[in-house]
Amino acid sequence: MNKNVDWDSQRAFLAVMETGSLSAAARRLGLSQPTMRARIEGLEAALGTALFTRSVHGLVPTPTAEAMIAPARAMAHASEAMLRAASADSTEAAGRVRLSVSEFVGIEVLPPMLRSLRDKHPRLTVELELDNASADLLDQQVDVAVRMHPPEQSALVARKVPSIPLGLFAHRDYLAAHGRPASKADTGEHLFIGPDRRRGELAIAAMFGDPARIRWIARTDSHPAQLALARAGVGIAVAQIPAAARYPELEQVLPDIELPQLPTWIVAHETLRPVPRVAALFDHLVETFDAYGKGKRISM
Repeated sequence: MNKNVDWDSQRAFLAVMETGSLSAAARRLGLSQPTMRARIEGLEAALGTALFTRSVHGLVPTPTAEAMIAPARAMAHASEAMLRAASADSTEAAGRVRLSVSEFVGIEVLPPMLRSLRDKHPRLTVELELDNASADLLDQQVDVAVRMHPPEQSALVARKVPSIPLGLFAHRDYLAAHGRPASKADTGEHLFIGPDRRRGELAIAAMFGDPARIRWIARTDSHPAQLALARAGVGIAVAQIPAAARYPELEQVLPDIELPQLPTWIVAHETLRPVPRVAALFDHLVETFDAYGKGKRISM
């Protein structure tokens, strides 16, 4: 085995593993398919082992390839972290900083926050990773994360910001057509937009009765989709109060019912927290999420 394997070949391997084909991997890396094939074959020759078997369904990873995927991803994350660290002078808030947030936060909450960040730090580039799963801060997949659960690793620095209140919202046209529920007992006569499979959110639905008896008009685990359906007048949905309040067509119903709040933390790795580009984003998120959680308008 030739241990001197170049990083381009390893990137090609990772791309094929994550996309499932030479053509898709080539598109991801901006290469031709013959070049991608040559890199994979060269890697197999250097390692002295087959990484894929060819079938009518495409490339099938061998057990060796499956064992290599985790360290290959770790190397890719480390490479990205190195490039972000080198993207600007380490003494100023400039360059690339990677932020992990949930799908809803990235679409409905974060944009005005990033607009005001731009005004303060115009040389900072925020790379957004929208995923409801938590990105790994320990291996520096991302630099900063917004999480709805406290970090457990001691190497992470976290700042608790105000919990985000939830409420029930419906379009004014829906309420005009179906009436406004006056109490929890009235909800059985209404149409609801809600979760599909997430148990925690089904527990919220259970506050209004047996989830099996709720009149679901639409179900999805995508929070932006739930809000969009409510804005279209399809039915009543649970939404973050500060986000829903930005849409004048939405009205809160049964505001006296207390729903669970979303505890929120801004998190970074302890070694990155003092870095100017990371500190600028971290501190700005603490400031703006403090205002957001308290229902204050975020300065544009």
